[in-house]
Amino acid sequence: MASNKKESSGFPDANTPGQAPDLSVTDAPAAEDSAAAVEAVMKKYDRESNTREWEGVPKLVVYGILAAFSIFVIYVTLFATWLDLIRYPSFVGCIIVIGYLMYPAKKGSQKLNHIPWYDLIIMILGAGAFFYVVLNATDLTVRIGTMNIRSYEIVIGIFGIIAVIELCRRAVGIPILCVAGFFMIYAVYYYAFAKNLGLPRAITQLTIGLFYRTTGILTTPIQVCAKFIVVFIIFGSFLECTGISDFFIRLANCFAGAASGGPAKVAVISSALCGMVSGSSVGNTVTTGSVTIPMMKKTGYKPEFAGAVEAAASTGGQIMPPIMGAAAFLMAEYVGVPYSNIIVRAILPAVLYFLGIFICVHLEAQKLGLKGIPRDQLPKLKDLVKKLYLLIPLILLVYLVSSGRNTMAFAAAISIVAAIVVSLFNKEARMTPQLFFQALANGAKSSISVASACGIAGIIAGCISMTGLASQLITAIITIANGQKIIALFFTMLCCIVLGMGVPTTANYCIMASTCAPILIQIGVPTIAAHFFVFYFGIVADITPPVALAAYAGSAIAKSKPMKTALNATKLAIAAFVVPYVFALNPAMLLVDTNAFEVVQVIISSIAGIIAIGAGLEGYLKGDLAWIFRIVIIAAGLLLLVPGTLTDVIGIAVVAAIFAFQALRGKKVQAA
Repeated sequence: MASNKKESSGFPDANTPGQAPDLSVTDAPAAEDSAAAVEAVMKKYDRESNTREWEGVPKLVVYGILAAFSIFVIYVTLFATWLDLIRYPSFVGCIIVIGYLMYPAKKGSQKLNHIPWYDLIIMILGAGAFFYVVLNATDLTVRIGTMNIRSYEIVIGIFGIIAVIELCRRAVGIPILCVAGFFMIYAVYYYAFAKNLGLPRAITQLTIGLFYRTTGILTTPIQVCAKFIVVFIIFGSFLECTGISDFFIRLANCFAGAASGGPAKVAVISSALCGMVSGSSVGNTVTTGSVTIPMMKKTGYKPEFAGAVEAAASTGGQIMPPIMGAAAFLMAEYVGVPYSNIIVRAILPAVLYFLGIFICVHLEAQKLGLKGIPRDQLPKLKDLVKKLYLLIPLILLVYLVSSGRNTMAFAAAISIVAAIVVSLFNKEARMTPQLFFQALANGAKSSISVASACGIAGIIAGCISMTGLASQLITAIITIANGQKIIALFFTMLCCIVLGMGVPTTANYCIMASTCAPILIQIGVPTIAAHFFVFYFGIVADITPPVALAAYAGSAIAKSKPMKTALNATKLAIAAFVVPYVFALNPAMLLVDTNAFEVVQVIISSIAGIIAIGAGLEGYLKGDLAWIFRIVIIAAGLLLLVPGTLTDVIGIAVVAAIFAFQALRGKKVQAA
């Protein structure tokens, strides 16, 4: 939890004289203090930041291994035609090596340039287990089909599974392991007692399924991670080196900084743009929030609101096309459609999500009478136009992916080259051999948590599929829902939010795609809509109390009350709780089975609905809204989101009537 003491943070305080937001001048000591504060917040709320400390020659060696891993992944993705039992075990084995080199057993307890002997043993045994599969892939491919696995190979498999579980604990956290532990215990019970195999044979069956077959650790999540996700993470690392994050923040300031409550609007826009590249809710909250949150407070926003705006916007970055974080690649694989198909269908829901936050921010500014940043402190558009070349790698990526003529991995690799070339033209962030090396190492480092989470998601999916538990869950929820889609959707939402607390979006989506998405498909929700539904509710767990890590990170920067910040973030992200129901009930929002007229209708009605709901939540529309009007306009907004012409007409009529009444009342107040 964040402390409210002023000396506990290095971020500028809103009430400190002489600290008006100034984008043109950077004070060096203040920048150093801010960087230290960013690092402290990241270490507290983001497990990925709690890595070992390496300096000097050991750092060069470790980071050389990380860079070599990135090169290895790019090479295998583009050129290798290996067997599955060579490609994927070698990938996991390498992840275990770099994972234990970077993550200590307990955060904050590591010594400089030190790795304990027991970590080396776990690393060698765990990685060795997967490399054993690589060296014996041809033989094992034959023997796995007949279940002819030797006793010592079962021990090897157990070592490999334990190494992945422990690495996930270090890099990701406990919550996902609790879920995996439950399903593993159930699987052992299923084989030992339901199948009457006894405990030893149950463990053997489970080990073969989870370690040697492509139904466990080596199933879809790891396969997609090895083929696509890591290459795109490396691309994101190179893209950040071009200085694009700073460009996005300055661009957002140029367009929205001078508006009423400008800094908050800047936070929404810049976090959407930066978040789609980073794919980390907490990381994006801290990095962009270190700039935007102090500015919001200085403008006049309450600390809890400022932290919430940044957390909600940063979390939404993972649903922002065209990158959308790692889960979008998994969705393309699970649904069986091209990635370009996913990003096109994601556009309208993402726009509605950020529009909802933007409307709340605007109405809050209007209610408080807040001003924007003076124009003389804002970047000049003519200066930013000269930097538009920084967008070339992103544009190229979208073009290559959308064309369908190239694989996603090839598109990412070409875009990495484009990012390197583009950076050569940016004086502030020019690519040097050292920066090139650092980008490769950072890409590998960022892959550890995602890959380990994908491995555990594979264990969960494997236990579910091997025991037939998925069909039982489907039957149970369908029985409870009794044919009512809305009830099944509600229970699915609860599952996603609960399982998503403290669990990375990628792993959460894998779990829900294996368990709950089939339930929605069974009751008639289109496949792509079902997967988008579980994807959205897995994401909002990062801002939903009680484990709202992104909101707590925002509160640490804002020096606000964590729980109040999380509740504000949940309110701001209301679109993420409403929109999934809309496209589950009306797939036209996802451009599924629809025509041009229906698409236009759903766009207009959805935007009007989101604006109405935002006004009701903020309690302001051309003046303060009475409680009865707030309830009515929220209801009208929901009607606009419900598919159907009649509901749209009623909703528009109610919203228009309230707007007219508020405008008329405002004129009377001014006249008086």
